[in-house]
Amino acid sequence: MEYTTLGRTALKVSVAGLGCGGSSRLGQNSGNSEAQAIALVRRAVDLGVNFFDTAEVYGTEAIVGLAVRDLPRDSVVISTKSRIRSAGRLVSGDDIIANLEASLQRLQTEYVDVFHLHGVPPADYGHVRDEIVPALMREQDKGKLRHLGITETGPNDPKHEMLQRAFDDDIFDVIMLAYHMMNQNARQNVFPRSQAQGIGTLLMFVVRRIFSDPVYLRGIMARLAQAGDIPQVLADDDRPLDFLCGDGGASSVIDAAYRFARHEPGADVILFGTGSLEHLEANIDSILKPPLPEADIETLYKLFGKLEGVGLDLPTQR
Repeated sequence: MEYTTLGRTALKVSVAGLGCGGSSRLGQNSGNSEAQAIALVRRAVDLGVNFFDTAEVYGTEAIVGLAVRDLPRDSVVISTKSRIRSAGRLVSGDDIIANLEASLQRLQTEYVDVFHLHGVPPADYGHVRDEIVPALMREQDKGKLRHLGITETGPNDPKHEMLQRAFDDDIFDVIMLAYHMMNQNARQNVFPRSQAQGIGTLLMFVVRRIFSDPVYLRGIMARLAQAGDIPQVLADDDRPLDFLCGDGGASSVIDAAYRFARHEPGADVILFGTGSLEHLEANIDSILKPPLPEADIETLYKLFGKLEGVGLDLPTQR
């Protein structure tokens, strides 16, 4: 495993982070038992993963807690999240503190390393900053959380507008953002600022459905070509990204996607989700491989560098 420092936090984190949500939720959405999910987390630990991202809404905090409870607490970095709306209304600072306490109980820990406000749209950012953050800072002073984070809602904020406001205020040590081979605009408007300010980055949507479902990818290519956003030849090809595979390149499109994100300057942790031990090992293997050939990277920049919000569909529950 390779490790890096998560921005200014001083946390030593694995570059591969196990995401415990998405469409898999550690296999809970595909029939895995709790014991199987726990075994998956423990296998990740065996492979060197020390960063685990969960959330109240995922329903996997208790699994993570059970999986790591016998490990030295400082050997794992636990990241969890709380929603800022409940029943359609914005929650109060007291509500968030109650959510934090509930997360600590489910995780069986006295503190979390990173506590995020989950999926914050630009319109709600002011409430988060003015009402919720002060309450969490008081809990931070008590040692309940080490670092404050915020995550964007990629499908509804393709230009990363909320993160621009977060950068201006500089009160969050960690951010989570959507980034992948066909959604690269963070290269211009996120990574330069996160690096300059020492803010740790967690990358989501690196693979998801767009690169794991060839039929879905072809549909996206067809729509983009019809809009004139990509060359028609990509839409006419049944396997439009196979130029990345073979001849010293990637072993698969998924392999290419992980490697593209992993070696982007400004990327700290590449989040991946799975309910399969086989996929767990394959994903980690891809993240730890060298960068893609420079010619392939330049081709991806040229073809897709101007796209925004592509392939950021919400997870399909299955």
